[in-house]
Amino acid sequence: MGVVETRRARGHRLSAPGDGPPDSEGGALVEFEWSQEDSSFRTQLRAFLDEELPGRWTGAVATLGSRENVAYSRRFAGLMAEHGWLTPHWPTEHGGHAASAWQHTVLGEELWSIGEPRGPQYMNVNWIGPSIMAHGTPDQQRLHLPLIARGDVIWCQGFSEPDAGTDLTSLRTRAELDGDEYVVNGSKIWTSYADVANYCYLLVRTDSGGTRGQGISVLLVPTDTPGFAIRPIGSMVGEHSFNELVFTDMRVPVSCRLGPQDEGWAVVREALAYERVGAPRWARAARLLEEVVEWAIANDRFDDPVSLEIVGRARATCEAARLLYYRVIDERDRAQGSSANPSLARVAMVQAERIVAEACLELMGAGSLEYASLADHQLRKSLAAGVAAGTYEVQLNLISRLHLRLPKG
Repeated sequence: MGVVETRRARGHRLSAPGDGPPDSEGGALVEFEWSQEDSSFRTQLRAFLDEELPGRWTGAVATLGSRENVAYSRRFAGLMAEHGWLTPHWPTEHGGHAASAWQHTVLGEELWSIGEPRGPQYMNVNWIGPSIMAHGTPDQQRLHLPLIARGDVIWCQGFSEPDAGTDLTSLRTRAELDGDEYVVNGSKIWTSYADVANYCYLLVRTDSGGTRGQGISVLLVPTDTPGFAIRPIGSMVGEHSFNELVFTDMRVPVSCRLGPQDEGWAVVREALAYERVGAPRWARAARLLEEVVEWAIANDRFDDPVSLEIVGRARATCEAARLLYYRVIDERDRAQGSSANPSLARVAMVQAERIVAEACLELMGAGSLEYASLADHQLRKSLAAGVAAGTYEVQLNLISRLHLRLPKG
């Protein structure tokens, strides 16, 4: 099959095999070029960022999850909403303008490459809002979607537990029905942004019968609900990265349940498919790699074969992650069914973050360990890369079953 690749932007739009004319060998051309509309949007977005961020996007404000970052994210997301750019891919009735999945990709690439000024709100627009659109009641949609579309709310996800970190179907947090309320007891761990969140997308067990994937429900819970305790967890990854959630006789109205009782696993699996590639982390890794290489060249640290090799491998890994990510976007743009591609892209992104961290260590040496140095952010984030949005090992298991068709065991 012939391949035409036109490099006119950082990314390239992947059209489907068979859409283009046949090449000289009888195969279909695959076009890697952004549409004029998408390119124009990227240009406008970059101009906005060049005007808005200088003098503001620095220090603690640029530390994802910090209180300063969360405060600024409200300003930034509000401005994005005014431009119609915060939720462009959403349906018009929910505050969007039905933009293509590719325009949403442009948005993610540009914002993640500079450190994600939307702060924790990137989760809202990527998968929490769409999950509420797909499964929420009219009242839930009226309450939550306008807040997300305005950039005026922070969410966290209550998924992992101390004894069920990588296997969500083993969760033990219980929600017992008492009249028109659930009484929730249990705990969650490694929850990002909980200390600054207004709501929690919470997984609970409402029935112990059947398989482990059955009997799970989703609750949309205000974090100021009595019985909802948040305990920050200190770590070397970052001051604001993790929290433990403890629920003690927390009463949650049944009206806060998202989707049918006991059928929340289907709701969550759909949401996770969006979460795993909702953040194009490879874009940030690739940009930071470029900046570290520029530093190394300026400081005569980029003249040996070992450095050249590791940078080459890091850049190639970022490129592979980008193309696998685009395969997922292509599926969404065509409204195709689920596949193993989100897990493949997720694994590639983890590998990209890790090898870029290795390149930073190689080029900057001990200087990369200096807090807030050019490479420090990448080193810290690479430590959590295999945990966030579904663990690396779980994604490998999914790939073995869904892509390689290997048996369990």
